[in-house]
Amino acid sequence: MNTTREALPTHLASKRWFYLIPLIFITYSLAYLDRANYGFASAAGIEQNLGISKGTSSLIGALFFLGYFFFQVPGALYAQRYSVRKLVFASLILWGLCAMATGLVTNIPMLMIIRFTLGVVEAAVMPAMLIFISNWFTGKERSRANTFLILGNPITVLWMSVVSGYLIQAWGWREMFMIEGAPAVLWAFVWWHLARDKPEQATWLTREEKDQLAATLAAEQKGLKMVRNYRQAFTSPLVIKLCLVHALWSIGVYGFIMWLPSIIKQASASDIVTTGWLSSVPYMAAVIAMVGVSWVSDKTGQRKLFVWPLLALGALAFLGSYLLGSSHFWLSFSLLTIAAAAMYAPYGPFFALIPELLPANVFGGAIGLINACGALGAFLGSWIVGYLIGLTGNPGAAYIFMTAGMMAAALLMGLVVVTNSRLPLECVADQPMYE
Repeated sequence: MNTTREALPTHLASKRWFYLIPLIFITYSLAYLDRANYGFASAAGIEQNLGISKGTSSLIGALFFLGYFFFQVPGALYAQRYSVRKLVFASLILWGLCAMATGLVTNIPMLMIIRFTLGVVEAAVMPAMLIFISNWFTGKERSRANTFLILGNPITVLWMSVVSGYLIQAWGWREMFMIEGAPAVLWAFVWWHLARDKPEQATWLTREEKDQLAATLAAEQKGLKMVRNYRQAFTSPLVIKLCLVHALWSIGVYGFIMWLPSIIKQASASDIVTTGWLSSVPYMAAVIAMVGVSWVSDKTGQRKLFVWPLLALGALAFLGSYLLGSSHFWLSFSLLTIAAAAMYAPYGPFFALIPELLPANVFGGAIGLINACGALGAFLGSWIVGYLIGLTGNPGAAYIFMTAGMMAAALLMGLVVVTNSRLPLECVADQPMYE
């Protein structure tokens, strides 16, 4: 791995963290708000209102990820070549409008179109934000910076689990979608005002600070062998393995996100508000685990060691929760909480590892491809988990499916070789960078 781990001056490090991390966190948390609240609408009776069967409901919930899958790489390429700032601004407005429109649907085809479109307009946000972080934060900081980005997932679902329950109880699922979609549209203009693609464009850094940051980021790239084009990067064994890891990992994560309220409601026979409070607990554990793991990862420089063992732990916790069943609800729920923490904690180190293995000229496209494969896994996870719950009437088969995906991801991540050679020598040549 890259051994360039020089610390920047304290004042420069502090400036970027205080200025950029809230901007990054809020932007991505709004994306998770508008993609995950369908699970609460499902638990609140959207199927009954629109005449949706259980199988169709799981497909509708998963359609988001199908749109998300197809537009990951094109969005990442645009973000790397042109502008993260412009891309995210447009995406914020469009996904907010799509989320609000979900509250107005009157039939199944309209709902399907909106869910797919929501996935399309949110597709590039994750890779774009990872590119944004790689432009602003050094390797020594990147696991923590990535974690604050991805914390938008569990923290948002944590408070959304409570707020959505109250909104649905007070008004209904339609009003929940409209109220929770509006903030993204408003935040788009805050993002446009504050965000800049590169440090050299920032007015709040001095020339000396810009030069220091640019020199540190450039020095990190010197340890990487250049890859001549995206074709060579996409077909390398390293990128293929990382794609498969993220796909299998996402089966567990998004099956969990989309259907946790329904799983808890069935197992505990709770009302929607109690279900919301219970659903928030695993995400609270995930937040604590993510912050702790990313800090240790950056402190030690270890990445892989903080990924595969935790994925394996998450798989075993899923299995244990399934074996205990609803007759031991609280112990089973505790294992679900451990599973959530173990699933989320490796995200910071995992995404910090990628720019340490791939040079800047192909990083954007590669992260888009890896995240696209994650989206495909999310599609399968949210669809099949929902389908299995609807088919069997209980979450048992869904647990087994998520366990298998997580364990396979752990085993495959264990096979990823992290060395200084990065990619095969045949990938290195003075050929065009883009193809």
